[in-house]
Amino acid sequence: MAITSSHVLICRTDNIGDVILTLPIAAFLKQHYPTLKISFLCRAYAAPVVKQCRSIDEVVELESFLLDPAAYFAHANVDTIILAQPNKRMAIEAFKARIPNRIGNARHKLYQMLYCNRRVRFKKGNSAHHEAQFNFEFLRPFGLNTVPELAAIPALYDFDVPENREINQLFQAHPFNLILHTKSNGHGREWPIKHYIALARRLSKYPDIKLWLTGSPAEGQWLADNATELLQLQNVGNVCGKFTLDQLSSLIKAADGLIASGTGPLHVSAALGQRTLGLFPPTRPMHPGRWAPLGKRAQALCMPVSCNGCADSKAASCDCMENITPESVADIVLQWRQEAQAEQATQSPDALISDSIQP
Repeated sequence: MAITSSHVLICRTDNIGDVILTLPIAAFLKQHYPTLKISFLCRAYAAPVVKQCRSIDEVVELESFLLDPAAYFAHANVDTIILAQPNKRMAIEAFKARIPNRIGNARHKLYQMLYCNRRVRFKKGNSAHHEAQFNFEFLRPFGLNTVPELAAIPALYDFDVPENREINQLFQAHPFNLILHTKSNGHGREWPIKHYIALARRLSKYPDIKLWLTGSPAEGQWLADNATELLQLQNVGNVCGKFTLDQLSSLIKAADGLIASGTGPLHVSAALGQRTLGLFPPTRPMHPGRWAPLGKRAQALCMPVSCNGCADSKAASCDCMENITPESVADIVLQWRQEAQAEQATQSPDALISDSIQP
């Protein structure tokens, strides 16, 4: 029997990319239950981008919640909790609070069997589903048994990202602004930094293209220590650590494209409808079949066959990432540039980038 609910709490307390790929189920629920209140529990560092999602009515920060879970449940009137990520503490707290509907994947975790009363069962393993599609399994207790095709998921993103005057001024001097998010905070296999350098050098032939390096302060320091050549290029600007997460969303939205490996900003970019290129190895579970960016203008590059180094899950890079050439990435950037020029010409003929700057 399908459950009825008035207030759902979706719990996803891991990384930003995982959070982004969970948000479409909120919009899907809203489509079927327009009056349903949906709250989202996540870590504080991910909260700013979740707050920009119109499908979420309230954001609950994990760090505050854990101070007194009982008090939260006593006043929030949550009647359904979705554990979109296995979390023993959350399962126990929801059970103790007697939340009527406690949804969790009981495939492997014994505590989910004990504390969740609306159980779903699925195994990611060798499944052909994308990570975003797995999240729709948690909606089966609502009677929503359809897992959308990948092409339908981008339409479920619903963000309201404000413009930022400082960022607009930063980009104003350059007809085409491309973000390079070179690091992944250890969450993905990275494209070699030497390839980013080669890409930047190749794109330096086009004076209308400005490259912007984004990342955390620690990643900015890594670039300062290990990629001096990249930072010194005239067509490269470094804004690592300069913006908060909500400001980073504004930066991504205002840009003309973003390139990264499998990391949070990649999925933010795709969700915002930005031109997005993800660079991936072909090996499970890191392959684009599971983690490709999902967006109306998103795409992924990877080699067709895994290399020997792919088997090492702790490796920062491998031959598969090495073999994604700067030339192939540059070709995509130049296609984007042509698209942007055409868009500018449609909006204002005077804004068309002069052909004279093309080499």
